Amino acid sequence: MRIDIITLFPEMFTGPFDFSIIKRAREEEKVNINLVNLRDYSQDKHRQVDDYPYGGGKGMVIKPEPVFRAVESLVKIRHKTRILLLCPQGHLFDQEKAKELAEEEHLVMICGHYEGIDERIRENLVDEDISIGDYVLTGGEIPAMVVTDAVVRLVPGVLSSSESVQEESFYEGLLEYPQYTRPEEFRGLKVPGVLLSGDHGRIKRWRRKQALARTREKRPELFQKIPLGEEDKKILQEQALDE
Repeated sequence: MRIDIITLFPEMFTGPFDFSIIKRAREEEKVNINLVNLRDYSQDKHRQVDDYPYGGGKGMVIKPEPVFRAVESLVKIRHKTRILLLCPQGHLFDQEKAKELAEEEHLVMICGHYEGIDERIRENLVDEDISIGDYVLTGGEIPAMVVTDAVVRLVPGVLSSSESVQEESFYEGLLEYPQYTRPEEFRGLKVPGVLLSGDHGRIKRWRRKQALARTREKRPELFQKIPLGEEDKKILQEQALDE
């Protein structure tokens, strides 16, 4: 997979992309991440990429010319590329969207900034707007990091096994079950006995029960979307009797 990120501040990505899973994925050439400085595509002698909005108003708006030039320099075959704009108006990013994007060959992310972008960019260049939440950030750089991190870990071969992905929070719409490690007892606090039993069937069922209970309690809106199997329904009936 190739990911091109068009930004005014490529230096912001140096730390997040040079550690942990993303670093390993890049070193093993599972993913190629390219940071593109939008100012390199300005034809202004001062490398200006923004201007005042028509009709008046506060702040500055990113101009269409440098963005179009930057994207056109990166995209060779349009139907094999997904062009994303990171902005507050977009589709709310979630695990399902991460899975979808991980199947693409080439992603181009445009980091919004200032008071916005010229609408001709959105209407004629961008395939999809994406937001990471209903709050205000300075620009699209941090959202681009979030999207990249979530997508890269789903690229085949990046993680050590498919199981390590499938058991994480949100992969199936559930929050993750509680995790424990040594020591078996710490300050009088003990690890649940089922985890020490060696009975993998019981452990698997216990974890599923905990994940269902945790999701229902902490994220009821997610819980409503989970397709429940017959075993899940039995587990929930047991929980209702325990309460």
